[in-house]
Amino acid sequence: MASVLVYLTVMAAALAASASSGAAELTPDYYSETCPHALPTIKFLVGAAILREPRMGASLVRLHFHDCFVNGCDGSILLDDTDDMIGEKTATPNNNSVRGYDVIDTIKSAVNTVCLGNVVSCADIVAVAARDSIVALGGSSYDVLLGRRDATTASMDDANNDIPTPFMDLPALLSNFDSHGLSLNDLVVLSGGHTLGYSQCLFFRSRLYNETDTLDPAYAASLDERCPVSGDDDALSALDDTPTTVDTDYYQGLMQGRALLHSDQQLYQGGGAGDTDALVEYYAENPTKFWEDFGAAMVKLGNLSPLTGDEGEVRENCRVVNQE
Repeated sequence: MASVLVYLTVMAAALAASASSGAAELTPDYYSETCPHALPTIKFLVGAAILREPRMGASLVRLHFHDCFVNGCDGSILLDDTDDMIGEKTATPNNNSVRGYDVIDTIKSAVNTVCLGNVVSCADIVAVAARDSIVALGGSSYDVLLGRRDATTASMDDANNDIPTPFMDLPALLSNFDSHGLSLNDLVVLSGGHTLGYSQCLFFRSRLYNETDTLDPAYAASLDERCPVSGDDDALSALDDTPTTVDTDYYQGLMQGRALLHSDQQLYQGGGAGDTDALVEYYAENPTKFWEDFGAAMVKLGNLSPLTGDEGEVRENCRVVNQE
């Protein structure tokens, strides 16, 4: 009987290793020999883009999030529509909202030059650009695991179904993250990515005018000026008080009823009533721990269903699949 248990334990471990083999093939030094100048080039160009427009850092982080939540971190979000494929760019969560495509194009061209060829995948560039954006705006660095390959197709329907929306209640958020193998803790810490960036009036108007019971009155009054009851859908407001700095102001804002988005305020119900309240309070008071856990969660996010080995391809141009 003992030998059977040992056999079953060994088989279970083997199956688990097989199931996670894609992530296991990723490594932080994947390009150390094939293109040692790749990562410094990405870092330099990300820094230059943020220097021109500090908001771009948040956009590059969001680009990585939205890529990974749709069939894994495979660069599919970068593909332009074709006659045979409607991709992710025009999906509701992305259309006229997700930015940074031109920056990725610039980085890809430069990396192809310094690598003397098409070596670094678009999916890896997006992952590294997100990390470098966080560091450029004051966050802590973390090792990005590399070796992803690029998808050869994209799906608007999958993007519409898989990307969490700013209108979701907590149970829907938890279900969405769970479907991607991400936990309640991952939800809270990755939502801290909203320490950076802005949102359009279209996405917070309903909260502004219908959720006065959880919205700080002074904060609501300041939003009224930028987001009327109708019109000005594209008007921007910051997700926290320091939208170009990585800090814990986001979590402090949740505790003060100053969350811009409905989905963000769902993470803090007040008085310890919600399952996530304690985590919000913990990160608000422990910025060093937030930076540490955020880096670990970003690595976990970046490991979602990567294409490796012979899967997919390394695109020459991030917007189109390679021509045979």
